[in-house]
This record gives sequence, structure tokens and C-alpha cells, in this order.
Amino acid sequence: MDDVSVFFELVTEWAWIGWLVLIAVFLVIEMLTLDFTFLMLALGSGVGLLTGVFGLPVWAQLIVAALAAALFILVIRPPLLRRLHRSEDPTKSNVDALIGLRGTALADITRVSGQVKVSNGDTWTARTETAVPIPQGAPVAIAAINGATAIVRPVND
Repeated sequence: MDDVSVFFELVTEWAWIGWLVLIAVFLVIEMLTLDFTFLMLALGSGVGLLTGVFGLPVWAQLIVAALAAALFILVIRPPLLRRLHRSEDPTKSNVDALIGLRGTALADITRVSGQVKVSNGDTWTARTETAVPIPQGAPVAIAAINGATAIVRPVND
């Protein structure tokens, strides 16, 4: 026998170990990402392992595992994600909760500097959204947060 046929015989004989290692790696990555993608890849690898048990050649095991993983990602993963996110609180928090809040300019606000007192009681450094400066005491609304600076726009009530 030549070396190539010996190599392929060893791969065929020990492919089940490769499948087990692949399943373990995918499960560890899934525990770190919690996105269900690698769980579906682990399930596809499990199908590949089962096809090896039934005696299919390694190339067929790979094809079946890839098709099964793709099917799992397309069919099983979306309902799992919907179920996972079903009970999430839709209330905005942190910086997202500040967008749209109103406030008052404590100092003249320009593209470079300024200060605003927000309706929730916080005081933020501020810049204008446009080139037009906002005078002290004018009502403003927060359009965005850039680091520790509120980007504001004038409010004309």
C-alpha cells in the first residue's frame, strides 16, 4: 500500500474522533457567544458523526453534516432566537434612554462646546447638531450621545 491510501484509511477509521472534537469546540464557542449558530453547527456535526456510524464515507459525512447544519440554522435557530428574546424589556436604558429627552442650555452651545441640563436632572457637556449656536436658556432636545457629550438640537415649542 502506498502512503496516500494508508492516510485515507486512517482518516476514515478515526473520523469519529474528529467529529467529537468538532462538536466539543462548537459547544465551547456557543457557550461564549450565546447566539445559537455554533449550537446548530454542533448539531450538524452530530449528524455527521451519526452518518459515520452507519458507514458512509468521510466525504459524504461532510456533505450531510454541512447540509444538516445549514438546515438547522435556517429552520431551528430563528424560533429559538424569538423565544429567547420574547421576554426582553423593550424599555430603553443607559444612553439610548437619553435620546429625545429635552433640556435647557446652561451656557451657549456651539459646535465646539456648551452645557445642557437634561429633564432627568443630569448635566451634560453639549455640542450643537448644526452650525447654528444655541443661546443660554434655550430649550433643546438630545439628538445623540457622542462619548460623554450630548449632541443637541434646538426645540421650538
